[in-house]
Parts: sequence; structure tokens; C-alpha cells
Amino acid sequence: MTTEATPTTTSTAPAGRQVWTRARGIVLAVVLLLAAAVAMAAVRSTTRHGELDPRSADPYGSRAVARLLAERGVSTRVVTSLGAARAATGPDTTLLVAVPDRLTHRQQTALHAATAASGGRTVLVAAGSWSVERLAPGVAADPATSGEDTLPPDCALSEARRAGTADTGGLRYTTTHLDAVSCYPSERLATLLRIPAASGGGDTVVLGAPDILYNDRLDEQGNASLALQLLGSRPHLVWYLPSLSDTAPTGSDERKNFLDLLPSGWLWATLQLFIAAALAAFWRARRFGPLVPEKLPVAIRASETAEGRARLYGKANARDRAAAALRAATRTRLAPLVGVPAAQAHTPEALLPALSAHLSGDGQTLHALLFGPPPGDDAALIALTDQLDALEREVRRS
Repeated sequence: MTTEATPTTTSTAPAGRQVWTRARGIVLAVVLLLAAAVAMAAVRSTTRHGELDPRSADPYGSRAVARLLAERGVSTRVVTSLGAARAATGPDTTLLVAVPDRLTHRQQTALHAATAASGGRTVLVAAGSWSVERLAPGVAADPATSGEDTLPPDCALSEARRAGTADTGGLRYTTTHLDAVSCYPSERLATLLRIPAASGGGDTVVLGAPDILYNDRLDEQGNASLALQLLGSRPHLVWYLPSLSDTAPTGSDERKNFLDLLPSGWLWATLQLFIAAALAAFWRARRFGPLVPEKLPVAIRASETAEGRARLYGKANARDRAAAALRAATRTRLAPLVGVPAAQAHTPEALLPALSAHLSGDGQTLHALLFGPPPGDDAALIALTDQLDALEREVRRS
């Protein structure tokens, strides 16, 4: 009786430790993304909702000042697009720009062109260096902010003198306009500027801080008086709340290019994606520093390596590379035989004269053989191989 042995099988499924080793990078990335999302949500939960919105009753909203203006006959209209803000400008209108730094440079230029000769008043609230130089040419924002919130007017502007001390401390400004009025100075730099327009009778007011417009700060100091006087000089108030979705730099009747259709934050988004890609590449990198030589687990004969390389050349029809490799190897072996340094083995001017001195052949034939063009077909490649072998044998016998 014969008994057949049952062949044993080896499982090729990865073990639990191997699975964890392969997947731990992905798990770590997911955990980091979740942690970043939670952190961003926590930060956004503490943001000031309805800030500088005349419809908001939140502490940082501006509904109170809009109500007081309405009692004095000043109408308040909220706009969120550049086109609506430009269309609303006029001699009987005050245009308040709540967040000027949210506008792109193209939008700032377009808005200034609409307000420069409108004859109305433009109020810029906390305009930084990103926007103030375009919305109010000749005005520059100082990098350092005011160290105090509450400041005395210390100027001849009637609105400021009547209001007295107010919470204007924030951004500080310098100007090259000789007819500008500088108020509420902090270390000799103004936190409120009034710049008369060159024509039309209008003006621009640059306010360094939005505190006098907040609901919870309106009843402090002279904030209410200053806010009502600055915003109530005309019967109509247009409250412009720039939106990130408002990408139109010009009127709706003009053609838009590709960049005009992109949101204003596309540059920052692209930068964040670039940083994320760089971090991913850094994480996926396998080596940092020089390569570490390792011993092969199995000794491979040189003939097998040469045969494998030849098969790759043959599969790719790379006769040029095969011929270049054969010629380079032959020149390397011939150079020490004829007294040529190894560094000059591939230089025709050094190798060919030395070979000609050992051989009786033609120098042009040697040049074509060792430095000639690649063979055109497989037969020519085989013939080149035979000729190189014959040349090396002849040099060794000489």
C-alpha cells in the first residue's frame, strides 16, 4: 500500500504586524487630519459672528449704530458685492467699507476709481497696508499698532472735538497729504485721518479701529458721538461688507478673465496644497542621507547579470546603448594595455595614437570601431562585438 503525502501549503497572506507596518502611515495621516479639523472647528467657534454687520445684535455687530442713524433720518443699506458698492456712490451717500483688507488689489483699484470723484464720503474701517495705499493713495499704515485703545482727539476736526475721547486705538497711519486732518494720535501717529477729495467736495475717512461701531462699545467714551457724526453727514449710508465670494473687479457689463473668476483666497489655498504635497513627499521618502551598501542575499554570477542586461537591451531595441556599453568596456580594458591613464580611456586624442603605435592598422578604422555611430541592425551589432573582441586579442598579443 502506498500513501501519498499531502503537500503542505504556505500562507502568503500578510501577518497582522505587517499590515500594521504598512498602514500605520495612512492611519497617522488620518489622525492628523482629524485633529486639524477639530482644531479649526474650535478656533472658528470663537470667531466674532456678525462682526461689523449693521443687522447683527451680537456684541461685535453694529445694529445699534444703524438704529441711531435711522432715528436721525439716515438710511442704511447693506451691500456685499463690489458692483453694488460702486453703483451706490454719490454726493449724498456715505460708503463704509467694513473689511477693506478682504478686497483684492484689482477690487481696491476699481472701488477707489468709483469713489474718488463721487462727491460723497468713504469710510475705511481698520484698513491695513494691504488696502489703504490703494483705497486712499498717499496714506500708509504703520506696522506697529497703538498701545492704547482710548485716545483723545488732539486735532481741529469738528466731529472729533465734539466727540472727545474715543476708542480709536488700533492701526496708525501716516500721510503725504498736506490738507489731511490727523486725529487721535498715538505716539505722534494718527489713528483717524480725514483726507479731502481733490475734486467734487467729498472726502475719505480712515479709521484705525472698528471699536466705535461695536454694539457693546457704542455707549463708552465718545464712541457713539464720533460714529454718528462720521456716518451721518449724508442722508444715505451704504454699508459694504466685502465677501470672499465677490470676485468681480469691475462692472458686470465688462468681460472677465480667468483670474477674475477665481475666489480671492485661491493663492493661499494653492500654497496650502503645495505645503501639504511637500509634507507628503517628505513622509513617503525612503532614505535620508547617503545610500547604505548591503550584501546580496544570493550571489549572482556575472554571466547571468550580463545576459539579463542583454535581454533588456534586446527587448527595448536599444542597440545604441548596447553598442555604447560594449565600446566603453573595451576602451576601459585597452587603455592600461597601451599605457593610457584610465581617466583618458574615452578620449580619442589620447587612446587612438597609443593604439596605432601598438598596431599596424589604420587609425580611421580604429576611430570608427571604438567611437563610431551605433549599428543599424542586430547583425551589425554582432559584427561590432566580434571586431571589438578581435581588437582586444590583438592588442594583448602585441
